[in-house]
Order: sequence, then structure tokens, then C-alpha cells
Amino acid sequence: MASGLITLAWREYNGAGGPVFVYAAAAVQVLGGAAIQFRRTAKTGAAALGVVYFVFALLCVPRIVATPQIYDRWGNFFEPFSLATGAAIVYARLRIGRILFGVCAVSFTLEQALYLHATASLVPKWLPPSQLFWAIATTVFFALAAVALLTNRLALLAARLLTMMIVLFGLLVWVPLLLSDPHKHSNWSEFALTFAIAGAAWILADRLGEYPA
Repeated sequence: MASGLITLAWREYNGAGGPVFVYAAAAVQVLGGAAIQFRRTAKTGAAALGVVYFVFALLCVPRIVATPQIYDRWGNFFEPFSLATGAAIVYARLRIGRILFGVCAVSFTLEQALYLHATASLVPKWLPPSQLFWAIATTVFFALAAVALLTNRLALLAARLLTMMIVLFGLLVWVPLLLSDPHKHSNWSEFALTFAIAGAAWILADRLGEYPA
């Protein structure tokens, strides 16, 4: 819901699909986000959100094909794809959802590893022992979570810890940036994206707790 509202409020888009598509997708995000709050409409909302985020991921493919050596292009694909995976868990077999989210965790690992110093710059300077330490540590944590999800060894624990870590990213990184510069669109969009990915991980954790894959 936040992602859709931010798009509608800022009226900014990157040209992919045109403004009509972007605003229509934002409306689906808002309505789908509201629908998943209620058990009776949760599956409908999840289906709508899954389609939107899968389309967002597909829109990244041309840039991947054009410059496959730049990993940021791949990272931009797997972020919305992880949200589509969270929505798809409602319909698909949990085993498939676990594996797909595990692949997304691999991408998160690679993106942080390849852009380690950029990742470190986002870590609050007051957090001991150092920014680089936490950049490396969270990269390792992503890698361990990916292995656990892909091999189904301690997958439930990994999903819960992954959820907690991503929520902490939002609280420690994006909330302060948002408060320091609330007029910057990217701060709002990254804030919403971070918590949305945490939500997808939380869905996976809940489902693994109910039905071990």
C-alpha cells in the first residue's frame, strides 16, 4: 500500500510502461495491499500483487540483456521478484516458494558483496564496531539464509532471522534517512521496498511454521 501511495503522491516514474501503467499498478498495489489484510480477500489481493510485481521484474529484463555484466541490473530484477514470490506462496506449493525466495536471497548476497562499500556507507556510523563490519556481516547472513532456504536445513529459523534483519535495515537505515530528508522520493520508495521484502520473508516464515516444506 505504501509503495502505491508513494507513486501516486510523487507522480514520478522511470518511463517503463508509461504513466498509465505505472499509476494503474500503483492503484493495484494500494487495493491489493488492503485486500490482503482480510482473510476473505487475502488470496485475491495476493494474486493481484503477485502479477504486478512479476511484471515489474520482467520490465528489468531488457536492461539485463543490454548490460548483463552490471549486477545492479540483476539486483533490480530480484527485488520485485522476491515480492512476487511472497504473493505466490499463497497459491503455489510452499517448497517452490521457499526455493524461489532462497534464490532471491542469493541475489541479495551478491549485490551486497559486489557493492560492499556502498552498502557500508548506508550503515549508521554510530553502530559499533564499524560500518564495513556490518556490511560484511549482513552479507554473510544473507548467504547463510540462502543456503538454509535452498537446502531446507533450518529454513524456518533462517526465514525468521532474515525477516528480523530486513526489518532492522528499514529501522536503522531508511527511517533515519527518511526523517533527515523527507522530500526525497528515493528515501520513501526504498523505505517501502525494504519493509515489503521483510513482509514477503515473514509470509514465508509463517507458512514454514505451519507447513514445513
